Amino acid sequence: MEQQRSAGDHEPAGHGLDKDALRALWQEHRRWVAAILIAHKPAWADVDDLLQDVAVAVVRKVGDLRDANALKPWLRAVAINAANAAARGGKKRAASLDAVGEAGIAGRIGEPGVPASGSEVVRIRDEAARLMELARQLPDGYREPLLMKAVQGMSYREIGEVLNLPETTVETRIARGRKMLRELAEASEGAPARA
Repeated sequence: MEQQRSAGDHEPAGHGLDKDALRALWQEHRRWVAAILIAHKPAWADVDDLLQDVAVAVVRKVGDLRDANALKPWLRAVAINAANAAARGGKKRAASLDAVGEAGIAGRIGEPGVPASGSEVVRIRDEAARLMELARQLPDGYREPLLMKAVQGMSYREIGEVLNLPETTVETRIARGRKMLRELAEASEGAPARA
């Protein structure tokens, strides 16, 4: 039953969800929403800005969902729409060093096995940015699960739940996505690249 609300009403955010429930909901889903955004955003768009756009939509509209099972598909659609809106807006934001974070390297420089020299860090950043650009060329069905696994470190089960796919399908798509990305990388540079 829909109630009319005036601007003066003090309804909690999320139409009945308190702040703690909204915070818990967002924390549970934020990671995979970021992976969806990374898979669909223009190269120049900032993931954190897009996450904020999605969070605003969650606060405003999540209470309107009638079926709890519709949450993940709805969040995925909101994330894709936010990325597409950024692309349509055409506002080029200053490029940041997020390419490193998107490649799963940020915060790890200096750890064992992660190079610490300046030139090596620059080389890794450049390669990460190149691979992210190439990954954006993959079809959605391969790009999304590949980035959810590689960038966000999600398990096959978690990816399957988000995309509503069996784990074996997720594994197959990730393997094929890696192969396609490797082929794109080799074709773009003429040298093998690891995906």
